[in-house]
Amino acid sequence: MAWIFLLVAGLLEVVWAFTMKQSNGFTRLWPTVITVATMVASFGLLSVAMRSLPLGTAYTIWTGIGAVGAFVVGVLVLGEAVSLMRVAAAVLIVSGLALMKLSS
Repeated sequence: MAWIFLLVAGLLEVVWAFTMKQSNGFTRLWPTVITVATMVASFGLLSVAMRSLPLGTAYTIWTGIGAVGAFVVGVLVLGEAVSLMRVAAAVLIVSGLALMKLSS
């Protein structure tokens, strides 16, 4: 169950990163509300996952899901630039996540 909680926490991190961008510096009400709610849920699920997963593993996976997920959402939804270097960086992050998972 800890891995499921961690996966959902990471996905919620992507949601709050996106809605934080949409909040325009916390000046728009509903994106701000969604940001805060998903932040709290993400942190809460991360803390539950950390009950049985090592700190380094849980935190690395959580931030990795958030980083790569935010990159993908930025490209697909917000029209951010895609370059070979940015894709290579995302691939390296995913590779690191796989290694972290295999090591735990």
